[in-house]
Amino acid sequence: MKPVTNFSTGSLIGSVDLAIDKATTARIFDKTTSDLATLAQSGKPLFGIQESNAGKVVIFGGGVPVVLDGTIVGAVGASAGTVEQDIAVAEAAIAALGHQAQSSRES
Repeated sequence: MKPVTNFSTGSLIGSVDLAIDKATTARIFDKTTSDLATLAQSGKPLFGIQESNAGKVVIFGGGVPVVLDGTIVGAVGASAGTVEQDIAVAEAAIAALGHQAQSSRES
């Protein structure tokens, strides 16, 4: 699958890679990256997970799994705004495709 990007004026170039990595993270773990952020804190069950997969795991919001007929079929990643904005953009992109975003804590 080829990533689709929309590079906003004023965005940091690194945001493109972050968006791709957020989508990848959400899909390989079938969780929102905001959920992973909570689970990856010190003393939590997934502490240190961001060091896996060649360090490409992103543990802050903006990566959201895509659900079709109850099955996760992909993920969307957004970056360049605040964490809250990135989550909203990813969820809006999924909704625009006519699919359902996996909400936080759903998995």
